[in-house]
Amino acid sequence: MGFSGPIEDQIAIRNLHDSYVDAVFRRDPNDWGANWAVDGRWHLMGSPVEGREAIVTLWNGAMAGFTFVAFFCQPASIEVDGNTAKGRAYTHEVLEMPDGEIRRPVGLYEDRFVKVDGKWLYQERIYSMLKV
Repeated sequence: MGFSGPIEDQIAIRNLHDSYVDAVFRRDPNDWGANWAVDGRWHLMGSPVEGREAIVTLWNGAMAGFTFVAFFCQPASIEVDGNTAKGRAYTHEVLEMPDGEIRRPVGLYEDRFVKVDGKWLYQERIYSMLKV
C-alpha cells in the first residue's frame, strides 16, 4: 500500500485523521463521533462495535479511565478509489492512569473510509497494539 488517488481526497483523509486527533486531545465526544460514518465499525482490541452511537459510547467509557490522554497519528498509506478508500495509520498515545501511572502504547489502525455528501469519514477502523 502507498498513497494513490486524487490528492484532494488524500488531503481530506489526512484532515479526517487530524480532526480525530484534535477531538481526542479535547475529549470531545461529539466532534470525535462526527468523524465516523453512521454505520461505522470500530475493532478495538478484538472487540468489534458497530454504529456511530455505540462507537461513541465505547469511546466515552474508555476515555473515562484516564486522567490525561495525548494521541498522535501518522498516516502510512491512503489509497483512494472513488468514494471509498483504505489506509493504514500508526499511533502513539500517552495515557495517564488515575493512580498517576503513565502508559505509552504504540498502535496500528487499518482503515476503510467512505465519502458521504462530500465528506470523508471512517467506515471501519481495526486497531492493533504494537507495543504497550
